[in-house]
Amino acid sequence: MAASTDLPIHGDLNNTQMMRTAEGEQAELAPDSRYSHVTLEIPESEDDAEIRRKYRPFLLDPEIAKNDWVSRLELSAATKVVLGNLDVPDPTLESGTTEANGDGKRAVEPVPYAPGVPGLPGGRERLRVLVLYGSLRSRSFSRLAAYEASRVLWRLGCDVRVYSPEGLPVKDDVQHLHPKVQELRELSKWSDGHLWVSPEQHGNLVRFNHQFLKAFARGGRFGVAHSAQTAVFKNQIDWIPLSMGSVRPTQGRTLAIAQVNGGSQSFNAVNSLRILGRWMRMFAIPNQSSVPQAWTHFTDPDAEEGGNRMKPSGNRARLVDCMEELVKYTIVMRPHFYLFGDRHSEREEKKAKEEKERKAEEEKQSRQNETS
Repeated sequence: MAASTDLPIHGDLNNTQMMRTAEGEQAELAPDSRYSHVTLEIPESEDDAEIRRKYRPFLLDPEIAKNDWVSRLELSAATKVVLGNLDVPDPTLESGTTEANGDGKRAVEPVPYAPGVPGLPGGRERLRVLVLYGSLRSRSFSRLAAYEASRVLWRLGCDVRVYSPEGLPVKDDVQHLHPKVQELRELSKWSDGHLWVSPEQHGNLVRFNHQFLKAFARGGRFGVAHSAQTAVFKNQIDWIPLSMGSVRPTQGRTLAIAQVNGGSQSFNAVNSLRILGRWMRMFAIPNQSSVPQAWTHFTDPDAEEGGNRMKPSGNRARLVDCMEELVKYTIVMRPHFYLFGDRHSEREEKKAKEEKERKAEEEKQSRQNETS
């Protein structure tokens, strides 16, 4: 039999066959100039003022935001995915035009990344993303990176809420009712997906020491010499339980991960974050971001575009890639949230518990009948 000549001699190393339509044509998402630079952000007039003040510290002055580097990103594919599957108004059209519904929403083809696939079922509200970062330093690069990523998610129409770890107590077994603990847990329950950004310290994610514990208990801040910055991140995850009664605060959520480094390129922290996410029963997206020598990748606090902004680089582009990917994966997976939480072992456990309760109730009734 003659060898097939459809594929290169070394085979389909990049698995491009998986990117073909049913007709065998290469599936491509060409940039759409109508949506290349559209923003789907929540207008201030429609946003909750208290949530905006407390959880959106990444927001810039409107005059800066409309001309900054995030506003110039070509994001038409992800934008159309959002418009095709969520109830987010299409800003390219005015209410009453023939191409829009009565409320000004455009009937964009659903799921443009998968030609021929019908629109996804389930809720169509904005994606809800919780952002966690891992340092309490006054100029924390993990926080600055988290803010930049949040601006990309915000532009893509996400309801983004950044949690501040300031004041969160060190994990123990007695402070479950602490306001910062309750706040973190409620935000996780609220979310559809998470973004985790942690520094890497001494080649790993977390490193507690007595100096850190004492300083943390006093509510102090930490200098570069301490290994506490990354412990700040792990402390947040430790306070989120796998289950709270019948509620699982992280199960089924999507997860994007990133790290910042003081030194050369490394992936130790994101590898640890990926393990953490799997343990928390989350779906980590395939992509990840690692920013080496983070102090060289951000502008000065008083620079243009509001200061403390990421400079143009492949690392910045990779961070944008991750945010696009998080949005797409969350849209695909959110409608099936409860399906992912359905497990044989837990069904059996529930059945055994119900049977035990039934027998206990029967014994109780039997004893009552004997004494009556």
